[in-house]
Amino acid sequence: MRELKDYNKSRTKAGKDIVDIGIGINTDEVVAGNIGSVKRMDYTVIGDGVNLASRLERANKYYGTSILVSELTFKQLQGKYLYREVDRLRVKGKDKSVSIYEILDYHDNTSFKNLYDVIALYRQGIGLYQQAKWKESIEKFEKALELNEHDRVCRMRLDRCYHFLSNPPDESWDGVWTLQDK
Repeated sequence: MRELKDYNKSRTKAGKDIVDIGIGINTDEVVAGNIGSVKRMDYTVIGDGVNLASRLERANKYYGTSILVSELTFKQLQGKYLYREVDRLRVKGKDKSVSIYEILDYHDNTSFKNLYDVIALYRQGIGLYQQAKWKESIEKFEKALELNEHDRVCRMRLDRCYHFLSNPPDESWDGVWTLQDK
């Protein structure tokens, strides 16, 4: 993402459109090999692990993020990364939910204003959100948005809090969001 930022600067100077990508990473078992017929054979990978990575890649548009990883990948990360839990998802066609995380290491104060303060407030807000404490959670997300009005993940969480404040979920609410798109 850092290299892409530099590349986009040169594209902008040359009067070209920027390249904007989303990355979805999932760790799982897959089937890899030549798949197809005698007339057309392609080397590829298939399986639920590939499908989830693909859905995470597309989910970047929904969340306004650039790098999303599944909890399966997150648990295997080595080293220290700046991250935040974005959501607990149930993807279309699956019953089991999965936590997803945004990796934020490539940001600096120009690409993500007040990064560390926003993340601290966001994490407090998430804790309250998961306890269904909508008003308290709203306060944290609003403070975070005062520090960085462009944070779409905070905006999404704030919108959900307002929704649940007006339309409280029933006792079976588990904090999981069902992603309708494939």
